[in-house]
Amino acid sequence: MDSKISNPDEIGRRDFLKKGLVLAAGIAGAAAALSPLRKLGSTLDLEEYFRKHYKMLSPQEMEKVLQQVAKSVEDRYGVRPDVKDPKPLDGVEFGYALNLSKCIGCRKCVHACVAENNSSRSPEIQYIRVLRFPKGKRDLEEAETQYAPETVPEEGYYYMPVQCHQCRNPPCVRACPVQATWQEPDGITVVDYNWCIGCRFCMAACPYHARRFNFSDPSIPKERLNPDMGYLSNRPRSRGVVEKCQFCLHRTRVGKLPACAEVCPTGARKFGNLLDPESAVSYILKNKNVFVFKEEMGTVPRFYYYFDT
Repeated sequence: MDSKISNPDEIGRRDFLKKGLVLAAGIAGAAAALSPLRKLGSTLDLEEYFRKHYKMLSPQEMEKVLQQVAKSVEDRYGVRPDVKDPKPLDGVEFGYALNLSKCIGCRKCVHACVAENNSSRSPEIQYIRVLRFPKGKRDLEEAETQYAPETVPEEGYYYMPVQCHQCRNPPCVRACPVQATWQEPDGITVVDYNWCIGCRFCMAACPYHARRFNFSDPSIPKERLNPDMGYLSNRPRSRGVVEKCQFCLHRTRVGKLPACAEVCPTGARKFGNLLDPESAVSYILKNKNVFVFKEEMGTVPRFYYYFDT
């Protein structure tokens, strides 16, 4: 969970793009490659695009950036958001436990996540997939994602939501060639959306299919925009970048639950501080027979599953 970054002049996005584009297609290719990277559906803002890496911004620079983001959002949606940059808390390592005996596959978590995180509605980008398995099975080849929500829960099936597992050994971080993604001290893997080059190496590396690429300009009706925003979480993204779940850090770092846990009608989702022996998640790890998805991959997730029996 090292928060340091190497010299951005050596491995920065700009240098990566310059070398790659020149080798691939020269000036014309560079112009074509940059064209999808328009911010919030408008003409490319070079100041925004060439912004410093998140970790290189001073507190004064970050305050200016937050105001720029707020103005950009207001210009597009007519809503002035409250954009913050909450930091990790000392002595906190977030973890998640999901009781598969209680999950009914209603997908309320999916839609609450979309609404909270200002995800595109058309096309709709969802961070959570809900797999339906026949009871007694755990083979992914037997899982289904397409089922009628009005029929749940169904006799003979159980449901397994899958999202970012906030791995202790995240392959997506190692795969990123420009350090646009990294792991924070509280265990949350984040993305600097201004630094992402959209190469999608992180998507290929993730065994949980937890990252999403914006192939087109994200569409959010202004009346459905969530104005409570975090710089590293749910501020509106742009076409050409990869995004992911970040445990709703704009909520969780100020003492709230992630939207998916808050909305769950059966209490199947438990979230909390793994370093707190009194937290609900710590209790579950001590007293339940938990397992992690794709343990053989060596990612060491902070996302745990269990059954009541």
